[in-house]
Amino acid sequence: MKALITGGAGYIGSTVATACIEAGIETVVLDDLSTGRPEFGEGRNLYVGDIADRALVERIAAEHPDIDVVVHCAARIVVPESMEDPLGYYDTNVGKTVILLNNLRRVGIVRVVFSSSAAVYFGEGGEGVDEAAPLAPSSPYATSKAMVENILADAARAGDVRAISLRYFNPIGADPRLRTGLQNPTPSHALGRIMQARAAGEPFTITGTDWETRDGTGLRDYIHVWDLALAHVAAVQRFDEVATASDPYQVINIGTGDGVTVRELVAAFERVTDQPMPVIEADRRPGDQAGAYAIVARAASVLGWRSERSVDDGVRDALAWAEKLNTLG
Repeated sequence: MKALITGGAGYIGSTVATACIEAGIETVVLDDLSTGRPEFGEGRNLYVGDIADRALVERIAAEHPDIDVVVHCAARIVVPESMEDPLGYYDTNVGKTVILLNNLRRVGIVRVVFSSSAAVYFGEGGEGVDEAAPLAPSSPYATSKAMVENILADAARAGDVRAISLRYFNPIGADPRLRTGLQNPTPSHALGRIMQARAAGEPFTITGTDWETRDGTGLRDYIHVWDLALAHVAAVQRFDEVATASDPYQVINIGTGDGVTVRELVAAFERVTDQPMPVIEADRRPGDQAGAYAIVARAASVLGWRSERSVDDGVRDALAWAEKLNTLG
């Protein structure tokens, strides 16, 4: 098998590529390197360019006519940034995806695994959600993911594609062998901000302490990025069993099945580092939600996949990768 991975020089995409290679799946990487790292594409048939570049997609298809599936990871992903630049997010995440899908259809590539997000869910109480739960995206980033899901569902019904949307919960950690990891040294997610606070010798700011969760802080389902990558491998390997001709569009939650509050994430950080992490409290940010955790029965039954790594494992690997990233420059 061979997979084209868009955004394959980024955090998720590069880890997916590594897991695919280890599973015997050849990879082709398409990335504009706006945030990705070129070394993440080394030895993986890296093409540098835009996913909306028709000539480039046609060239890739001509040079790799045996591509079986596209794993579409290319996107802008920062929630606060999406609140400030909604048009940019819709252009990149939605508009360019439509162009990509049209170009893939022209070259005869019809299997798509889409990197979606649990941010599409209504998450006001920190409850578990399955794939049928109400959707209520609260930021342009989340809305862009929901829009692409709708586009894929409509295109699948029309016979243009077959697709699996993997609704990621909250990836943390790095490739356990530290071959790839989060390329952004100042990420906006909670663990990244905890790590930045520690590095600066400052307290960590918990934004929002009045949510309807067990301790008032936001709750997330933190999944180790390597477990997430293995879910993609399962989706690629089982694609034809999952997205069939008669039922060509599927949605699957990818998480641990357990929720962790921000205070509990801080406690995990303290366990791993064996040092206290001072915190201060602040108001919620625009676009924030209480959060939710994944109900993952469908991933287990359809993909034969379950997460195996703990939050502590994710924190430990994130810290190890951050140390390595400092040496890479």
